[in-house]
Amino acid sequence: MLNLLRKKPSRKHEGAMLYEPLVSRARSAVFFTDFAVADTIDGRFDLVVLHAWLALAALKAAGLGEHAQGLTDAIFTGFDEAMREQGAGDMGLSRKMKAFADAFYGRLGAYEQARDAAELAAALARNLYRGADVDTRAQVLAAYAVRARESLRLSLPQSLDFGPLPAL
Repeated sequence: MLNLLRKKPSRKHEGAMLYEPLVSRARSAVFFTDFAVADTIDGRFDLVVLHAWLALAALKAAGLGEHAQGLTDAIFTGFDEAMREQGAGDMGLSRKMKAFADAFYGRLGAYEQARDAAELAAALARNLYRGADVDTRAQVLAAYAVRARESLRLSLPQSLDFGPLPAL
């Protein structure tokens, strides 16, 4: 908690600057229309987490740990604001935020442990499609994630460019 008081003033700004393109990409209509990700709180959450995993991994690999922490802070601020907009009060919010954090870090770990596109497709099927069998959608999204990691590697730190959207 005390470390939050010591963070650089620019970290919040840097995090917000990275958060906007991440959320914009995660809310792209193609994920909900062509890939049939549920347009629900859970579906939107899972798309944000997928793109957060891509961005955080790229930031850390580029030695931009402070930027990665700023982005993580911005993501959780976004989760908090979304829950408050849904009517969550202070009493239940900490419990819900803990559940978000557990799900967020669990998914990050599952994606990071995937050794290849097939394992990533399986993890995406479990999370984006709530345990459905791996199908073409999950495979195409896994290939998209592999390409997005490369695009992010080339675009950092100037921008957060995920590259082209996936297509079936």
